[in-house]
Amino acid sequence: MAFSRQVLWSLTRYTIANKMRGQARYPFVLMLEPTLRCNLACAGCGRIRELRDSPNHSLSAAECLSAVEEAGAPIVSVTGGEPLLHPDIEAIVDQILAGGRGVTLCTNGLLLEDSLDGFHPSSYLSFVVHLDGLAETHDRYAGREGVFATAMDALSAAKRRGFRVMVNTTLYKETDVAETVRLLELLAQVPVDGIMVAPAFGFEGVDAGLCLTRSEAIARFGPIYDLRHRVPFANTPLYLEFLAGKRELACLPWSTPTRNPRGWRQPCYLLADDYCPSFQALMEETNWEAYGAGNDPRCTHCMVHSGHDAAALGEALRSPTTLWRMLKWTLS
Repeated sequence: MAFSRQVLWSLTRYTIANKMRGQARYPFVLMLEPTLRCNLACAGCGRIRELRDSPNHSLSAAECLSAVEEAGAPIVSVTGGEPLLHPDIEAIVDQILAGGRGVTLCTNGLLLEDSLDGFHPSSYLSFVVHLDGLAETHDRYAGREGVFATAMDALSAAKRRGFRVMVNTTLYKETDVAETVRLLELLAQVPVDGIMVAPAFGFEGVDAGLCLTRSEAIARFGPIYDLRHRVPFANTPLYLEFLAGKRELACLPWSTPTRNPRGWRQPCYLLADDYCPSFQALMEETNWEAYGAGNDPRCTHCMVHSGHDAAALGEALRSPTTLWRMLKWTLS
């Protein structure tokens, strides 16, 4: 278990309450993108390509907090762009935390160490640093030498100061799985509080040769799955089984709604067919049945955690055995 017990307990209570009300669709995590600016141009990032015509657009602090209240999700993933470039990021995070919600602040790590004084350690706050390989590999994907070393120094500094730190790792077609295993073992020794893994998604504009087909992803995630007793994965056990081809999981695109300076992204964090003016409009006007593997060809090879990890929580509530497994993961 990588998220704090307080955050997971909030998520569990929220999920049960929605189930008891008969609510069919509700968000688990709000993906909040306060700014589209970034200090890197990573090879696998769809945002910098999709939003190249509006790179300097940002949400105000008030707009960010309004989005948090609109969605009502118990966890807010503050991402981007590079959120630490937003001038009011500390105040935004403080206000979200004050509302009793969990916050994961996703960063490439370049500004993290210098930004730590603006934040306070909390069981509800985690920094999530993106690392896609060891030094040479990660720097190549990031397009700049020294990014890996800076990020590792930053996450180590954050840990020394009492912050919760997680890492997000993406696997590409050219990923050396043995190297990924070494990376995950290195991070477990830091130790980081959790590691999220997922295959790359084929964003429009991203080199298609970088992305894995579903069968290729399953083959690569077998050795990753074998690390589950040695590495503090933040992904649910059911999602790890899905990656390794041991179970099926549906995608719940509404579970991670995305708000950025353009509006509410429709339908999901990965696809942008349109933008809605409000969270309510997103939920009520989106034809959800049109998306997912077997419905939309763009979803055929998608195995990203943003839509599938939430489905694992739903699976747990339908099976006492699976629920017990999830509880053990939560308490481990």
